Amino acid sequence: MKTTAPLTERTSWKSLQVHFSKIQGVHLRDLFSKDPQRGRVFGIEAEGIYLDYSKNRIDHETLKHLFALADESELRPAIEAMFRGDAINITENRAVLHTALRAPRDARIELGGRNVVPDVHEVLDQMSGFCDRLRSRQWKGHTGKSIVNIVNIGIGGSDLGPVMAYEALRNYSDRSLNFLFISNVDGTDFSEAVEGLDPAETLFIVASKTFTTQETMTNAQTAKDWLLHGLGAGQEAVAKHFVAVSTNATKVSEFGIDTANMFGFWDWVGGRYSMDSAIGLSTMIAIGPENFHAMLQGFRQMDEHFRTAPWQSNIPVLMALLGIWYNNFFQASSIAVLPYDQYLKRFPAYLQQLTMESNGKRVTLAGNHVNYDTGAVYWGEPGTNGQHSFYQLIHQGTRLIPCDFIAFCHSLNPVGRHHDLLMANVFAQAEALAFGKTLDEVRKEGTPEWLAPHREFDGNRPSNVLLLERLTPGSLGKLVALYEHIVFTQGVIWNLDSFDQWGVELGKVLAQRIVPELESPEALELNHDSSTNALIERYRATRKKG
Repeated sequence: MKTTAPLTERTSWKSLQVHFSKIQGVHLRDLFSKDPQRGRVFGIEAEGIYLDYSKNRIDHETLKHLFALADESELRPAIEAMFRGDAINITENRAVLHTALRAPRDARIELGGRNVVPDVHEVLDQMSGFCDRLRSRQWKGHTGKSIVNIVNIGIGGSDLGPVMAYEALRNYSDRSLNFLFISNVDGTDFSEAVEGLDPAETLFIVASKTFTTQETMTNAQTAKDWLLHGLGAGQEAVAKHFVAVSTNATKVSEFGIDTANMFGFWDWVGGRYSMDSAIGLSTMIAIGPENFHAMLQGFRQMDEHFRTAPWQSNIPVLMALLGIWYNNFFQASSIAVLPYDQYLKRFPAYLQQLTMESNGKRVTLAGNHVNYDTGAVYWGEPGTNGQHSFYQLIHQGTRLIPCDFIAFCHSLNPVGRHHDLLMANVFAQAEALAFGKTLDEVRKEGTPEWLAPHREFDGNRPSNVLLLERLTPGSLGKLVALYEHIVFTQGVIWNLDSFDQWGVELGKVLAQRIVPELESPEALELNHDSSTNALIERYRATRKKG
């Protein structure tokens, strides 16, 4: 349990409040004018990532106070506690050791006196062996045909991570294999995914730690029925067309899956931190074990950077502190993540769960209600598409929305001048957000007076630019780990448990109560609120009509 003073009573917090009153009205134009070298001074490079944070509404004094906040919040001991395997997930009394998933084979990370690293590599070796058999077409389906369709069935972290990683690393994938992902319990998701597939050539990966997740197991049972009907086969066919990522051997076996093809993970791996565990089986099949291990190496490099670098050169800590600066002082309630690479089109969606399920909390570790804002809303789309939709709001709207631009110096698909145009837009958008266009500048262009206010850009809109050489498995690992550690840092400072997710439970419990009320052939007595009762009654009546 943290022993530091409540956040708003910390000396560094009060200093930031005083400092904010002085700097909140200062424009980025003035900050750059005051220091012509600002663009280079406020830039750091680590592990192949260059962070330009010069277009943030800060100065050296801001950073001094933010770093003091990190110290006063005991961030360094908290980092060590996480890497050490302490039970920092206090509401579930669990360690938080997703960093062990990418530890080298010779590392030693003990939990309850047991080194967990050999267990991690045992599963990775099991995954590699399976992937090699599948990719080499040694694995055959029930009819003797090779598998060419891989369908991942999961939800939350068991879907968002694999989908994002597959899309991000599609350039490295085996194009002779077809990958699909089913998560939504809406039957449309399943139906569209399997449309046109040959069951004899299809393998399902069912990803559920407990093998009881309602949405996942409903989809898994539907997949099983589809397969057996399509093959005209009995239960014995299941073992050739289903594998499991789970820890519940009994349930897996009851489903018909050979437990030799069950890939395990541990309760110290949260779902949204699990894409580099066995949950990433579909990723490994797609890109191969060698590339998967390169991704793990990228994770590991960012872990070590986060753990050892001083605050002033620590990219995750710096970005986390900037996020707190805007969230808690400028009252910016959202952050736009804008990857300028089409392969990263699912990255913002992945970050939504990582960030908002982790820090969307309103009580501290001690169970006290906070008197400050916590997790921001994360959202975004790839550039340049987003420029033609929501950038209007970012540039000229009434809300301050800090932006993270992510870009790569080399394209994986160099076509003519496309990449130069793409990168020009990255740099131009960050410049336009920061400096805008004054009313005088608009008038000097000959704009009519009545139109001039509409064409003015006030600027002073902050952004970070993350620049990497190219999108590789390793660089993806670094980016994911970077945001994992941003989340952790902010959780420590806000004094939250970033690793539980009780907020998702209530709706699931109520849904279980409502299901029989919808499915019963006879109307049951309803004891919900009048709105829910009316909705249930209308649904039943409409369904009855056909």
